[in-house]
Amino acid sequence: MIYSHLFAREPERRVRAALIGAGSFGRSIVTQSPLIRRLNLCAVADLQVEAAVDAFRQAGYAGDQIAVCDSRSAALAALEAGQVIVVGDALLLMDLPLDVIASATRVPEAAALYAREAIDHGKHVVMIDKEADAAVGPVLKRRADAAGVVYTTDDGDQPGLLVGLVAWARELGMEVLSGGDLRDARYDPASGTVSRGGRAVTVSESERWALEPIPAGEGPRYAQARREALAYLGEPDALGDPICHMAVAANNTGLLPETPIGHRATLRITEIPSVYCPIEDGGILEHRGVLDVAYALHTMHEPHGGGGVFIVVANPDPVSRATMIDKGLYANPTGTAMLAYRPYHLCGAETAMSILCAGLLGVPTGSADLRPRVDMTATATRPFARGEMISSPGGLSYNPDLHAALIPVGPLAPDRPVPFFMLGGVRAACDIPTGTTITGRMVEPPRDSALWALREQQDSTFFPEETRS
Repeated sequence: MIYSHLFAREPERRVRAALIGAGSFGRSIVTQSPLIRRLNLCAVADLQVEAAVDAFRQAGYAGDQIAVCDSRSAALAALEAGQVIVVGDALLLMDLPLDVIASATRVPEAAALYAREAIDHGKHVVMIDKEADAAVGPVLKRRADAAGVVYTTDDGDQPGLLVGLVAWARELGMEVLSGGDLRDARYDPASGTVSRGGRAVTVSESERWALEPIPAGEGPRYAQARREALAYLGEPDALGDPICHMAVAANNTGLLPETPIGHRATLRITEIPSVYCPIEDGGILEHRGVLDVAYALHTMHEPHGGGGVFIVVANPDPVSRATMIDKGLYANPTGTAMLAYRPYHLCGAETAMSILCAGLLGVPTGSADLRPRVDMTATATRPFARGEMISSPGGLSYNPDLHAALIPVGPLAPDRPVPFFMLGGVRAACDIPTGTTITGRMVEPPRDSALWALREQQDSTFFPEETRS
C-alpha cells in the first residue's frame, strides 16, 4: 500500500488529533485509535462529557489516564502528563498543540463553526459531518487551501469512499459512467418478499418474474417492473441522510443525478452494469457521469454490499477491457460497461486514513476539486405555521417533516430553495403548506450563524456575478 511507504518517510512521527463528537461514528474512531501506531488521538470533545469519557474507557484507557478539562491550561497540563483529555467545549481544542481536528457532531451549525475555527487556528480538518460538508464544504476547503492546511471529506463513510473509487478509475484512464451508494434489499424467493428500509412487501405471483435475473437487453424493462412491484416500499431515502451522501459525492466528483433523488433501481450486484449504463449501451441513463443509488437485491445467504459503493466504468481499449472482464469486473452484455465496487464501509475505523494523510502528508483523501455542484432542497411533508421552528438544530438527517431532493447549485436568494441542512433552528417567516419546497423568503435567517455566514461567503466566491446582482 503506497500510504505505508509515504508515512514511513517520517517513521517516528505520530499525528496528534482531536475528535469532536462521541456518537456512534466518533466512538468507533476512538476505540480503533490505540491500534493505529502513527495516530495519537489525545482529545475528545462532546457536550455530553461522560459520553467522551466512556469512549476512551471502551478504548482501554484507565480512569487515571483520562482528564476532564475545562480550561486551556488544564488541558495542556494533562497532555504534558501523557493523559488523554475530554472537554465539553470544543473551542478549547483550537489553541492546543494538535495537528488534525475531526468533526463528527451531526449538527451542521456546530460542525461549520468548529471547522472554520480549526482552519483559522492552523489545523487540518477531517469533515465527518456530511451535513455541513454538503452545504459549505467547498468554501471551507478554499479557506483551508489559503491557510495552508487540509480540509477533506472523510474516509470511512460512503461519500468519501466513492470519491476514492472514482479517482482510482479516472487515474487509470477509465470513464466513470455512473456511481453511488449500495443499499440493502433482501429477497426471499420462497415467499416473494422483498424488505428494504424497515418495510417489506410480498410481490404477487403475476409480478414475480421481474425479480428473476435480468436477461440480456432487458435491463430497462426489468428495472421499471421492479419499481412498480416494490412501490409499497416507498422512498424512505427521501429523508435527508442518503440524499446528503449524494450531495457530498457530487460536489467531490462531478457525477450528477439524473433525477432529484436518483433512479434508485433495485438490482443484483451483477446486474448493475447492465442498468446503470447509457441507453445506447442497453441501460437506463440518458447521460454519462451519473450519480445514483443501487438497492442491492440479494437472498439471505448472499452478500449484499449494502454498506458499500459502486462505479460503472467504460474503457475504450478493447484489449484492456477484455482483460478487466476476464479478471473479475462484471460487465453488461455488450462489454461496454463494467462494474467495480466496494461492498462495505467501516465508519470510524477507516477515518484514521484521512487523519494520517492530512497530518503526515498534508493531502486530503477527498477531492482536490471540491466545488459546489448541487444543493439539497427541503419539501414540507406537513404544514408549518408562521414562527414555528422548522427543525431542531440537530437531528435533521431523519426529520420526517422534510423530504430532500437535489437540484443544480445556486446562491442563496428569496426565491431559491434553502439548502436542507441550513434549516436547523430556523423559524418559518410565513405559513408553509404541505408539499411546499422551502425557499429563502419563507424563513427567518438566524443571527450569528457560522453556517449561514460560510454559505454567503461560498456563494460570493463561486457565484460572484449572481451574488452582486
